[in-house]
Amino acid sequence: MGRSTGAAGKDPTSPQLKLVEHADVRRMLLAQKSYVEGGLAFNLWCAKLVDEANGIEDDATRESLTLLLDLLTPIAKSWPSQWCLAANDLAIQVHGGYGYTREYNVEQFYRDNRLNPIHEGTHGIHGLDLLGRKVVIKEGAALKLFVQRVQASLECARSNGDAQDAAHARALEAAMQRLVDVTQQLWSAGDPGVTLANASVYLEAFGHVVIAWIWLEQAFTARKALKNAPDNEAGFYRGKLAAAQYFFAWELPKTTAQFDLLASLDRTTLDMQDAWF
Repeated sequence: MGRSTGAAGKDPTSPQLKLVEHADVRRMLLAQKSYVEGGLAFNLWCAKLVDEANGIEDDATRESLTLLLDLLTPIAKSWPSQWCLAANDLAIQVHGGYGYTREYNVEQFYRDNRLNPIHEGTHGIHGLDLLGRKVVIKEGAALKLFVQRVQASLECARSNGDAQDAAHARALEAAMQRLVDVTQQLWSAGDPGVTLANASVYLEAFGHVVIAWIWLEQAFTARKALKNAPDNEAGFYRGKLAAAQYFFAWELPKTTAQFDLLASLDRTTLDMQDAWF
């Protein structure tokens, strides 16, 4: 439980705080919320793409939807299996020692979901598929379609007059441009081995850009709905806004270091020898 870090907390007779009242616990809960709800929303959007592609008669539109889905499939499989497992790990941490025992079900959730990064296809294979095939298919047509979708969302976020959405849009635009630039740098290396050596890092960075886009969409939708939401629904939308803020403040910035590593064409994994392990 613990007590407040302020002056009142030094009094041993003062009441203890609930777990959720500690900032670090809220951090872990926000991380879980941003991973799980971001991953769920993204996969639901991909399912919507499948329905649209199957139900449309125009061949050109169907081809575009299928191309976009092909690009995003490695991320749809790998990102939630990696980061929603991280959410399970944080759930154990929030429970403390009890989370490690079978008295609570979070340890069971972790063991069950640890299978996801395996049976969804290994992380490394999805990285190779994304960088080695999907982003270059038809001279980058699928990646261009994704960029167009994101740009449309950026325009919506800028036009709604909210400073927070506009700030998130700027951050996402910068990350997306870095994604495009680094993709070009990787494929200009002249050596497929170097290009694909760190494909897993590329997958993770790309995935975070995608989920940031999904959270931007959720944020400006929630902000609009909150204006007319009854009191019993307001907390739901405020929770969405808080999770979006967390993802943009804590998660999207991680891609900067990842893109820097990728742009350097680092050979550490290539140069490592078997006998050195």
